[in-house]
Amino acid sequence: MDATTSGTPTIQYHNIPDQPITAIVATSVPAFQRQQRHCFGDSIPGEFPLSANPSIVLHVLTACHLDPQDLAKLEATCSFFRQPANFAPDLELSLSELAALDMCQKRAIFKPMTTEERQELKQRCGGSWKLVLRFLLAGEACCRREKSQAIAGPGHSIAVTSSGVVYSFGSNNSGQLGHGTTEEEWRPQPIRSLQGIRIIQAAAGAGRTMLISDAGQVYAFGKDSFGEAEYGVQGAKLVTTPQLVESLKNIYVVQAAIGNFFTAVLSREGRVYTFSWGNDSRLGHQTDPNDLEPHPLLGALENIPVVQIAAGYCYLLALACQPSGMSVYSVGCGLGGKLGHGSRTDEKNPRLIEQFQVLNLQPMVVAAGAWHAAVVGQDGRVCTWGWGRYGCLGHGNEECESVPKVVEALGKVKAVHVATGDYTTFVVSDDGDVYSFGCGESSSLGHNTGADGQGNRHANLLSPELVTSLKQVNERVVQISLTNSIYWNAHTFALTKSGKLYAFGAGDKGQLGIELVANQTERGYPELVDIDLS
Repeated sequence: MDATTSGTPTIQYHNIPDQPITAIVATSVPAFQRQQRHCFGDSIPGEFPLSANPSIVLHVLTACHLDPQDLAKLEATCSFFRQPANFAPDLELSLSELAALDMCQKRAIFKPMTTEERQELKQRCGGSWKLVLRFLLAGEACCRREKSQAIAGPGHSIAVTSSGVVYSFGSNNSGQLGHGTTEEEWRPQPIRSLQGIRIIQAAAGAGRTMLISDAGQVYAFGKDSFGEAEYGVQGAKLVTTPQLVESLKNIYVVQAAIGNFFTAVLSREGRVYTFSWGNDSRLGHQTDPNDLEPHPLLGALENIPVVQIAAGYCYLLALACQPSGMSVYSVGCGLGGKLGHGSRTDEKNPRLIEQFQVLNLQPMVVAAGAWHAAVVGQDGRVCTWGWGRYGCLGHGNEECESVPKVVEALGKVKAVHVATGDYTTFVVSDDGDVYSFGCGESSSLGHNTGADGQGNRHANLLSPELVTSLKQVNERVVQISLTNSIYWNAHTFALTKSGKLYAFGAGDKGQLGIELVANQTERGYPELVDIDLS
């Protein structure tokens, strides 16, 4: 569905033919008298010939996919971009605002929204279409929305192609693979009951899986109880094929996160809902352990749009998008200092992590491990905090950090992605290099330094080291996913730009998607999984 079919008016300048911008300027601009304009406040007037044909300027702004910040700079430096442009659908909007609105209308989650829903989102983001565009782009960047992805769950794995087809493999004792059985799968198998439904996001917990469609609907399968202990306990019944979550039907969901004893979902408008955290008000509301009704996350985030959520062991991180910039809030269990507030106390309501302001860091991606957390900043710096066991914080020791601290060993690396697990951390740089540190159990760090390929692959690393085994595959890595569970041996996926998937670590349940030989229970070297996610 696009803006036209939904009844929402579009910007009326699309009659400009598709041709190179130089050709448009050379052939489409009629003769006119040049106007003198103050393009830099009250300084010396400058000539701006295209001011007589703002539709071309609008076309250029939109076609070039300018960053919202660049659009704001145009308004700040040139009155031509600030004044009303007299274009539909809103004659009072400036060219920069119109360009931002048109780029918003190209985003998948924005297209189906009604006029009222769009206006509500605009006000929630701060009253500007540029801020709405920043909100939408931030969500796409940190969650791989509308792109291929791989999820290394506890004992089982989920892979989503760029076209929305879902494959699952590994442990299946609770029906968490969605194939209608409880038999293990050692090779990726498509979930055939989802035929005709495009999936854009996936989340995997112990014995359970959640999938989100491009229509904002949530499908769940595996254990039917989200409040029980993670390991060794079955729900009252097993769901072996994807079932629509009825309690979420009226919420357009774009992301889900499964933690221990709770689940959280993020709506299209940036609202966070949680369910099944128990009856001690840890998230600011009373729920029973098996409560499947979503409750809005109360407190500071009620009126602040969130672009990403991340769940760890009894705590939740939320990446928020405000007019003043990006920020991170945390709530839940504070053991080990993993909430980032300088203490180890629990927080019943979301609380702003203030340390990022001290560090002058704009968070862009958050990751919640079982006992530690990490953030990638807009400038490429990486911060970690929480329990530092096995060196998972990357600071050269095993000490805890109760506030975010920059990983100095990655000072020459511009990071774009971070993933955390049970005392394990991976960082992906802007050139596709991968660094890992922390617990080396199950060969999940990807390091093989011995001549026979066996030596040191189980060693713990107190500081980041380049994963040379991934560099040798000659593919640019864009996403890392690793098991985030205190009960399961970890495995790791590396997804490349071309859609190839490499796996290593524990594979005793088939979760690598690779057949192991003899008495093998793990793979220490990245091996290509027979699946094309492009």
